[in-house]
Amino acid sequence: MVQKYQSPVRVYKHPFELIMAAYERRFPTCPLIPMFVDSDTVNEFRSEDGAIHVIERRCKLDIDAPRLLKKIAGVDYVYFIQKNSLNSRERTLHIEAHNETFSNRVIINEHCCYSVHPENEDWTCFEQSASLDIKSFFGFESTVEKIAMKQYTSNIKKGKEIIEYYLRQLEEEGITFVPRWTPPAAAPSLETSLSCKKPAASLTVVVPDPALKEGLSSEPLSTPSGAPEPTAGTPDDKLDADYIKRYLGDLTPLQESCLIRLRQWLQETHKGKIPKDEHILRFLRARDFNIDKARETMCQSLTWRKQHQVDYILDTWRPPQVLQDYYAGGWHHHDKDGRPLYVLRLGQMDTKGLVRALGEEALLRYVLSINEEGLRRCEENTKVFGRPISSWTCLVDLEGLNMRHLWRPGVKALLRIIEVVEANYPETLGRLLILRAPRVFPVLWTLVSPFIDDNTRRKFLIYAGNDYQGPGGLLDYIDKEIIPDFLSGECMCEVPEGGLVPKSLYRTAEELENEDLKLWTETIYQSASVFKGAPHEILIQIVDASSVITWDFDVCKGDIVFNIYHSKRSPQPPKKDSLGAHSITSPGGNNVQLIDRVWQLGRDYSMVESPLICKEGESVQGSHVTRWPGFYILQWKFHSTPACAATSLPRVDDVLASLQVSSHKCKVMYYTEVIGSEDFRGSMTSLESSHSGFSQLSAATTSSSQSHSSSTISR
Repeated sequence: MVQKYQSPVRVYKHPFELIMAAYERRFPTCPLIPMFVDSDTVNEFRSEDGAIHVIERRCKLDIDAPRLLKKIAGVDYVYFIQKNSLNSRERTLHIEAHNETFSNRVIINEHCCYSVHPENEDWTCFEQSASLDIKSFFGFESTVEKIAMKQYTSNIKKGKEIIEYYLRQLEEEGITFVPRWTPPAAAPSLETSLSCKKPAASLTVVVPDPALKEGLSSEPLSTPSGAPEPTAGTPDDKLDADYIKRYLGDLTPLQESCLIRLRQWLQETHKGKIPKDEHILRFLRARDFNIDKARETMCQSLTWRKQHQVDYILDTWRPPQVLQDYYAGGWHHHDKDGRPLYVLRLGQMDTKGLVRALGEEALLRYVLSINEEGLRRCEENTKVFGRPISSWTCLVDLEGLNMRHLWRPGVKALLRIIEVVEANYPETLGRLLILRAPRVFPVLWTLVSPFIDDNTRRKFLIYAGNDYQGPGGLLDYIDKEIIPDFLSGECMCEVPEGGLVPKSLYRTAEELENEDLKLWTETIYQSASVFKGAPHEILIQIVDASSVITWDFDVCKGDIVFNIYHSKRSPQPPKKDSLGAHSITSPGGNNVQLIDRVWQLGRDYSMVESPLICKEGESVQGSHVTRWPGFYILQWKFHSTPACAATSLPRVDDVLASLQVSSHKCKVMYYTEVIGSEDFRGSMTSLESSHSGFSQLSAATTSSSQSHSSSTISR
């Protein structure tokens, strides 16, 4: 497996030329990197005007590896070829390196780049990427991979220190300014180049604070001259190192790399609706920074959020009065670490009454709104306390817990809520303090604990009786001034006291079922399965020409081909015959085919747009301005490889064959709407789903005023 590394952008508040002067002092050897023994120049080129300087070096490295491994490999040193391409005119330095030793067994490639900051020409950006692919190494592939990654990450940490070291060395020698390259006719003398022509700013190499870039406010950075600095940002919305440390926390180089690579993948495939960096990091932490696992769970969560419109829950949903009166939970200041504090008096809450009065769905939606509010409070506290706060603390008071709380439907609802929260809000719980646990608690814990992630379970602290008042208790985590009054504290807590829900508010099972459907399945999106040989089609009737058909769909599984057809006559859905043959063509239960098999393309119906191939994970938004009235058919069809596409099997046989191969199933989630042409430019209601408070939007939906479609695909 190929190991990859991608760094954040490091921004040095020094001109490019001064950074280059510091960088060159690393050669031919660098005492700050013990493994870098020596280097020899093997090739060098300089353009006539001096703007281009390319130098190729052979670097000798002493890898810190076990003596036995070196003996088996038959080498004491490892050699790398490094090519530095300096363009003084464009003020860039590109560094490419690859291994010469064992190049037939191990492939190592690295690329680094120094360039001018896009918003301040007196600052310098640096970023690097690398890959490691071990084909074979005498049976020690795993060991060599670990050694290589350890050595590489160790050198990454030293990179910034080395530049700082040589900048200080230059300052001690009186060199604080190096002029930019100019054409030879106006070039200054060497003596002038090394003179101190510019007052030295602080030579501490720091990174600009990109708070404004992420929508977060912070104190403005000060400069020696007192002038305000430009908003810190980096090319293509890349993450920089100081932003990560300030808003996301201290990460190892490999953890930074995982975050950046997953974020880049999401930008390519889910453009316009990716989660914020803090939330991406939560999914990575929950999967121990395994990118593939984190990517899978995050994509499932993004689809879930969109389908159930969770992004809007704080703005559009108001909890029923019963919840406001009898749900004994609420936010209460923050703990000693600055985490938002949520207090839940579970022992005082009538869980059975709430389920009977509201149903599972209302309770689930309320818990989701609490989690969304928690995300918002974490962002606010990050700004207030000046350090990353990505989780909250929950204080659960169990006084009053009894067998009534073990009512089976109530426990079932609790387990479902835990399952949904674990899947979509990973690593949001920083600490759970369970106080005054009664004797019945172990029974509840036995039922619930198997559904809780191991990492989450380690954050639980359980106190029986009044143990929370002693050493290691509540005072270790919460300031005395905000301990709630019902826990013998001094702070009035506005959390509802709970109590029994009046039976007059209970609803019948039928009423709850109808209410549940209204609450939770109320979504503008529909799902459809697409099988090989069995496309999914929807019919749109257009009365007025120049109407606009808009669509927004996600490819949840597999690859599909999206088509738009026009027909003057209305297609008729196939009728089920006595043998139920047509039911075979809809194995997904929600698959609809409208185009009759005997219809001929070009005679009975026509294609109005070129087919659009969409890959798994892509999100597609677009529109089509209709030329003629009649019937338009939107079709999602299974995308076959060329070999599969050549089959001559009839459609039903295709489906029967596809039932034997699970990979021949695709799934799409879609929404369509017809808008009058006069309303189209000012109305994008069909694409409202992409305007999310949870998401960072980066691209507007493309629209077309011509008689052809315009689709934005997130690749």
